[in-house]
Amino acid sequence: MILSYVRTIILYLVLILVIRLMGKRQIGEMEPAEFVVTMLTANLAAIPMQDGGIPLLSGLVPILTVLGTELVLSAASMRSVRLRQILCGKPVILIENGHILQDNLRCTRVTLDELTCHLRQKDILELSAVRYAILETNGSLSVFPYAKEKPASAKDAGIQVKEQSLPVTIIGDGYLYRENLARAGKDAAWVDRVLAERKSTQDGTWLLTVDAQDHILFVPKEGGQ
Repeated sequence: MILSYVRTIILYLVLILVIRLMGKRQIGEMEPAEFVVTMLTANLAAIPMQDGGIPLLSGLVPILTVLGTELVLSAASMRSVRLRQILCGKPVILIENGHILQDNLRCTRVTLDELTCHLRQKDILELSAVRYAILETNGSLSVFPYAKEKPASAKDAGIQVKEQSLPVTIIGDGYLYRENLARAGKDAAWVDRVLAERKSTQDGTWLLTVDAQDHILFVPKEGGQ
């Protein structure tokens, strides 16, 4: 029984490593080839997890072989447009200048209901408001409405808007991220002062962030946490 637990933990850690090596896109929207690799590695890992009679190495070798093939093909596809199109396909225009390209819908097997569903998810109710709709290789739909249908930006309105900066987490759930202090240009004394002003402590702080404009977000821990 203990051996089964150990085998499962090893395969679990190997799968995490494999997904990490294949890139962050594996946990988001995937290309067809990437989806196949993800499914294969999961199925290959399930077999030695369930059958203790299969040597662990026999389960790891196929997984690492699939990973190696994926990395080689990924590197090759970066150099070859043709190979990239074979593995991942290419974007297909579904709407052009407000006109639905029905042949492209049929080729991609996208129904009119699916198309209108994607448009509604992007807050577009009228097909005539869309200049281009492109089905990307990862299955997502990129939509570009006519300029007159776009909401006005600050630039269009002639408004000067201050640029935002990425907040840096200083304390998260009572833990002080010391490496972020230098990144934010702060020190321990600054943290003590901010907490003292809010009558809190490090352990009593659920979240403390600061950005380049010195905007501070402070969230105390709630009772019972």
